[in-house]
Amino acid sequence: MGLLTHKAAAVTGGGRGLGAALCYRLAQEGALVAVVDMRAALAEAVAREIRARGGEAQSYILDVGDDMQVQRFACDIAERSGALDVLINNAGVDVTVPLDKLGIEDFDRVVRTNLRGPFLLSKAVVVQMRKRGRGHIINITSTAAKRAWANAAAYHASKWGLLGMSHALHAELRPYGIKVTAVVAGGMHTPFLLDRFPDIDPGVLQNPEDVAAAIVSVLAVGGSSVVPELTVIPMRESSWP
Repeated sequence: MGLLTHKAAAVTGGGRGLGAALCYRLAQEGALVAVVDMRAALAEAVAREIRARGGEAQSYILDVGDDMQVQRFACDIAERSGALDVLINNAGVDVTVPLDKLGIEDFDRVVRTNLRGPFLLSKAVVVQMRKRGRGHIINITSTAAKRAWANAAAYHASKWGLLGMSHALHAELRPYGIKVTAVVAGGMHTPFLLDRFPDIDPGVLQNPEDVAAAIVSVLAVGGSSVVPELTVIPMRESSWP
């Protein structure tokens, strides 16, 4: 039996990159995986591959920033799989431009996905987790939540906010048996980074499969302990301690 046999796990942004790597890894551990993404074709491709490998997965189309959609998703998950055991808030977007070119609608879109989304989803699933006295919420932040660089004001605002919210929820939910972990992840060899920065040296990036393995290892920690924050960075990353 795997680490997560008979347990239900949902991953937002599960259609590609780290999200897809997490879905595959969770399925390997026996989880019933909800592959959540706004892009139906990508989500279903990952779910189909998991099923082809003998795992259990269902794809879901979801705008994480839409309250009504999140509520329907939480209800659907509860009906199909029972209450979620693991929620991984991974979906993220970025707009990399100087402040004078950063539109208000762009700022709102980044914060809506990266911060409002995890808030809505956590709020929706915690109801059942509290009733059961267990559950694990994992929020994928970034080294952008610990440092700053130019032309990324919206992204930094969302990731610093997500890190703060994660630690606040860790303090709030721990008495109810619910674990909350913030993952501070460095650059990965994924479309999220490579599509926006084609000149980046891929050799200095880490494989999303390795990051996924590190994240899933946190789920193996016994019930008497919790990891509130995990940092995973590339071996060749020289600008981060």
